[in-house]
Amino acid sequence: MSPPVAPPGWSRWLVPPAALSVHLSIGQAYAWSVFKPPLESALGLSGTQSALPFQLGIVMLGLSAAFGGTLVERNGPRWAMTVALLCFSSGFLLSALGASLEQYWLIVLGYGFVGGIGLGIGYISPVSTLIKWFPDRPGMATGIAIMGFGGGALIASPWSAQMLESFGSDSSGIALAFLVHGLSYAVFMLLGVLLVRVPRTEKPVESGPSVLAGPQISARQAIRTPQFWLLWLVLCMNVTAGIGILEKAAPMITDFFADTSTPVSVTAAAGFVALLSAANMAGRIGWSSTSDLIGRKNIYRVYLGVGAVMYALIALFGDSSKPLFVLCALVILSFYGGGFATVPAYLKDLFGTYQVGAIHGRLLTAWSTAGVLGPLIVNWIADRQEEAGRHGASLYGLSFVIMIGLLVVGFVANELVRPVDPRHHVPAPKEAAHVERQQSESA
Repeated sequence: MSPPVAPPGWSRWLVPPAALSVHLSIGQAYAWSVFKPPLESALGLSGTQSALPFQLGIVMLGLSAAFGGTLVERNGPRWAMTVALLCFSSGFLLSALGASLEQYWLIVLGYGFVGGIGLGIGYISPVSTLIKWFPDRPGMATGIAIMGFGGGALIASPWSAQMLESFGSDSSGIALAFLVHGLSYAVFMLLGVLLVRVPRTEKPVESGPSVLAGPQISARQAIRTPQFWLLWLVLCMNVTAGIGILEKAAPMITDFFADTSTPVSVTAAAGFVALLSAANMAGRIGWSSTSDLIGRKNIYRVYLGVGAVMYALIALFGDSSKPLFVLCALVILSFYGGGFATVPAYLKDLFGTYQVGAIHGRLLTAWSTAGVLGPLIVNWIADRQEEAGRHGASLYGLSFVIMIGLLVVGFVANELVRPVDPRHHVPAPKEAAHVERQQSESA
């Protein structure tokens, strides 16, 4: 499938909606928790078992983005979006069959493995195309699309809950909900497949900057540079800090104020989770757009430096003030979302647009690592503290100190980022296709 080239007069503002159609769909992953209690009840699963499809999905997201990134660059956004559509929707259909037959392994295979491949390919599918269409505002462009991944749960969560209420929360009701998800998302993602285009020239904006301006570095060379691994560390630390709160948000705010005169109700805790999702989504477009004005290194200084201050404020004073706790958590989650949305533009600044999608895919292995590391730190330490007889905010003090340390590590890594040595550059933009062909033949 050859990349569709935009006809004369094609508006570049049609490309972000194409990207959003994919990201809003695969963003359903953040709403998986809606299915956890019904699955546990219907299939007799433990909490750990019901989380496995989601965990495997996130792992496959990172792996498929890393190993499929070069294919996405080579075959173009329409091919990538089609693969994402087929895998993500098929994952739901397999899960529907598994729920109907009460075969848990089919749900893990469908949602986690097959659907996870769709997550990874879909996540990186529009990145390089958006950067090529918006060389003047790459942070804003990628922020619009990646905002959809953060906001997908705001749509999917109430929609899924309503379906389970209508169809029932037994195995047949869950199966029907999975089926509707698979078919509906296939139709919605198809809009992006049909709409997406690549620019006719390297200067899609009249008198704008060339997409080939600056260094151009292949994905194979990028992973051999210290800049790639420093950014890997920056992203991993930022995501670990954010997901540490996101994954345990409701019980965390409940625990913090359990011993006060104004404990947090279940409804209020759910509202707190919704606020975090909104901050995650807003940060993706707000902070990434700000990075176009102040620069990528500066915005990561904010994410990591101010993020460490926010964690310190929660650790020291969070249990004495609900507004302070909520405000700091919202800021941290906005940085979490902003970090995801800004990193493609940071990669473009360092490595150029030549294979930025493939480089981005390899960098997302940091997300897979953080997806395990963040929840493990917070949950394992909270469990150990509870076994030692502690309760309330003291369950999280040590884990917050660790998060501050990780953010400081990320801050230092960001400070060490320098321009890439010219020896890693593609010889000349016009030779890019020849270099890519040679790399493909030697792979």
